[in-house]
Amino acid sequence: MKKVLTVVKNLWKLFSLLFLTVITFSYAMFQGGFVSWFLFYSFLPFAIYGIALSIYPFKIQSVERVFLKTDYNAGEKLLVAVKLRRFSSFPLFYMLMDDQLSEPLSFCKQKKRSKSLLFPHFQKEVLFDYELEELPRGEHVFNGVTVKIGDPLGLVEKQRTIPSNDKIIVYPAYEELIYRPLENHYDQGMTASKERVQRDTTMAIGLREYQPGDRFSWINWKATAKRNDIMTKEFEQRQSHDVLIIMDCAPEKRFEAVVSFTASITRAILRKGAQVGLLSSSAERASFQIRSGEAHQQQIFYHLAKVKDQSTVTLDKVIQAENFLAQQNTSLMLITSQLTKALIEKASFFASRKGSVTIFTIKNEKESPTQNEISLRASANARGVRVVFVHDGHFSDAFSEVNRG
Repeated sequence: MKKVLTVVKNLWKLFSLLFLTVITFSYAMFQGGFVSWFLFYSFLPFAIYGIALSIYPFKIQSVERVFLKTDYNAGEKLLVAVKLRRFSSFPLFYMLMDDQLSEPLSFCKQKKRSKSLLFPHFQKEVLFDYELEELPRGEHVFNGVTVKIGDPLGLVEKQRTIPSNDKIIVYPAYEELIYRPLENHYDQGMTASKERVQRDTTMAIGLREYQPGDRFSWINWKATAKRNDIMTKEFEQRQSHDVLIIMDCAPEKRFEAVVSFTASITRAILRKGAQVGLLSSSAERASFQIRSGEAHQQQIFYHLAKVKDQSTVTLDKVIQAENFLAQQNTSLMLITSQLTKALIEKASFFASRKGSVTIFTIKNEKESPTQNEISLRASANARGVRVVFVHDGHFSDAFSEVNRG
């Protein structure tokens, strides 16, 4: 029905143009004189161009977007150049180009707008660019470019939407942190180590398949030749530096800060030389095994770029459903923005059995903990669970607060 109305509207505009041409010609014929004929000849070029434009087959040869890069971090600027090529050099009075942005991008502040009015005239190749500021986290798809042309009187208009699918990924913003292992499970003492995590390479306790990040000197060549697969020595660790992060994905206004801190601490742990895993339960459960290496960080960051606050259960119920946690000899880090009594109870059950548990509670930049949260922190400390309040924009203070408390 919409297409029919568009066709009827265009036919009516063309008829109006022809009618005006006939009217001005009739006026000149019957009235005579310089003024009437001047009026007719002045209107005639507009009429001829309008009729020619209505006959002109408006076809686009190609549309191409050019990005400086396809991977961004939240908060960065995006510069986009759109190149459009036509089949012919038919003169166009104007061209209105509108790049179709996904909904999250359409709310970005635009220094140069994604909708631009151009005057290409005889040019076959048209170029325009725009700029988006403060990109939101996520995977964003560009679907197509809408192009509209018309005559100076606005009586003849044509519009086309050219499919042009492009995609960019915006990873969460992160801060540079200095990670310090919080507890030594085998040696005595609670001081934080300032050295990179080291394995005791003097005692090999087994063999395993090669993993990214393993040193060349760890390869067992005899076992590699027998199994026809690269095998490395498994060494005893003097300390357990493995960390499992569980991120709260419940709907909350501070969720972006939760994701950003998760990205920051993951990167800091891996740069320290330790291993880290991630568990999140949004619309779907996502789990990443405890590993190290650049590829592992890339996998986690890609997940954090797309994860949404769509969890239907609270973090304490997520922990309760994960039975494997009771067998994990790791440091457990819970990242949330909602500190509750039920969460502390579940965390203390794990702390009493296996390892250390730290709950990082994310607050806004100038938001102070409530009296109830301060009471819950005291209760958690009594049960062997650390609670650290982390303020958005001051993530680097997280481990200094742990060491103080």
